[in-house]
Amino acid sequence: MPMPKLLLVNPPIYDFTAYDFWMKPLGLLNVGGILKESGAFKLYFFDFLEEKIRRDSYGRGKFPEQRIEKPKEFESILRYYKRFGLPAKNFQDFLQSIDELDYVLIGSTMTYWYKGIEEVIRHVRTFHPEAKIAIGGIYATLCPEHAKSLGADYVIENDAQLESLLKVKINNFAFPLWQAYKKLDYGVIRLTRGCPFRCSYCASFALYKNFRSLPIGKVLRELKYFASRGIKNIAFYDDALLYKPEEILIPFLREVQKHFGNFFNFHTPNALNARFFNEEIAKEMLKAGFKTFFFGFESAIGEWRKKTGNKVTNQELVKAVKTLIKLGVDKQRITAYVMMGHPEQKPEEVEESIKFVKNLGIKVMLSEYSPVPKTRDFEKAMKKANLPKDEPLYQNKTAYPIFLWGQKTINRLKLLAKL
Repeated sequence: MPMPKLLLVNPPIYDFTAYDFWMKPLGLLNVGGILKESGAFKLYFFDFLEEKIRRDSYGRGKFPEQRIEKPKEFESILRYYKRFGLPAKNFQDFLQSIDELDYVLIGSTMTYWYKGIEEVIRHVRTFHPEAKIAIGGIYATLCPEHAKSLGADYVIENDAQLESLLKVKINNFAFPLWQAYKKLDYGVIRLTRGCPFRCSYCASFALYKNFRSLPIGKVLRELKYFASRGIKNIAFYDDALLYKPEEILIPFLREVQKHFGNFFNFHTPNALNARFFNEEIAKEMLKAGFKTFFFGFESAIGEWRKKTGNKVTNQELVKAVKTLIKLGVDKQRITAYVMMGHPEQKPEEVEESIKFVKNLGIKVMLSEYSPVPKTRDFEKAMKKANLPKDEPLYQNKTAYPIFLWGQKTINRLKLLAKL
C-alpha cells in the first residue's frame, strides 16, 4: 500500500502591513518534524512567506506584496490593503506537480489573517478535491467556530485531535522540519512553552495551559543544525525567556558558549521581562552572542499596569537598560515595546509612555493592540469600539486602534514614536 501524501502549508498574509520580523511557522515545522519522525507519510511543504525582496543584516526583510481590494469591514480605514507572499500561481504549479494528495495541513497565526487560509483551501479543492484539509495553529485554537466556516474538513484545536486524525503519537521533542527550506536567513528556537503570567491582553495561557521548559539538548541539536548551514541569526520564541533563569536560560547559555562560542547572533522579538533581568544574566547573554534586546514594557502608567497584569515597573525597565549600557551595549540595540490602542488606555497615556522610553535613549516600538479571543480583555475591547465579536477581521492590530481612537490620533502617536 503506497504511503499517504501529506502537504504542510504556511499561507499568505492578507493585511495592511506585514514584515518578516524573524517570523517562521514554528508550530507547523514542529508538526512536520513529528510526522517525519513517524515515517508514516510522504511529506511536502510549501511556505508562501519563504521569499523576501530585501533583507537586513539580521535576516529580517520585506515580503513580496500586492495591493488588493479591502474587505468591506475596512472601508473606513485610510490605508492600502495587501496580499503578502508568493504569487498564487507558484502554489498552483506546486499542487499540479504532486499526484493525489491525501492530506493538507494549513498552519495559522493571527486570527485576522484567515483570508490567506481561504485562498489555500480554494486552490487545494481545485487541484486535489479528494484531499482531506485540516486547519491548525493559533487561529484554529482561538476561533474554532469561525475556522469551521472556511470549508476545511477538520479544525485542529489540540494535540489529541491531531493524533486522532493522523494516527500518530505527538512527540513535542521531535526535530522541526527545517530541512524543508532550501534557503534560510535565520532560525528560531524555543527553550520553554507557555507563560507563568496572566496578562489580560495575552492568549498564551489559552494556547499553552502550563509553563514548562524543553530539554536543553533538543535546542542545542537545533543550533548545531543551524550552525552546519551557516545560519548565524537566531530568534527566541519564548514568552517568558527570563523566568527561572538559574534553571533554564543560564545553563543553556553556558552550553552555547561551550559548544559554539559566540558564533550566533541571538534576538528576542517576543520580549524580555525586565523584572527578571540582572547583570549576571546580561553578561551571559552577551557572551553567548545576543545582539538585540527587546523589552515588553507596554506602559509607563502604573494604574494601567495594575489592571492588566502588573508585568513590569518603570524602575525595572530603567535598571535593565542601565545594566546593558554599563556593559557596553549600544542604545540602538535596545528596544521597548509600548502598547497602543488598548481599551483601558488613553492616547495621552501612550504619549507619556513613548516619552518615558525615549528619555532612556533607547528605541520605541509601538505594539498596536489586537483584541485576542479567550483573553480577559476581549469582550471589553469589542464592546468599547462597538465591533462584533464573531468577525476576526475586526481584531486586526492596524484597524482596531483606529476604530477606537481615529486615524488622526494613531498617526500622531506613530510619528512621535519615530521622531
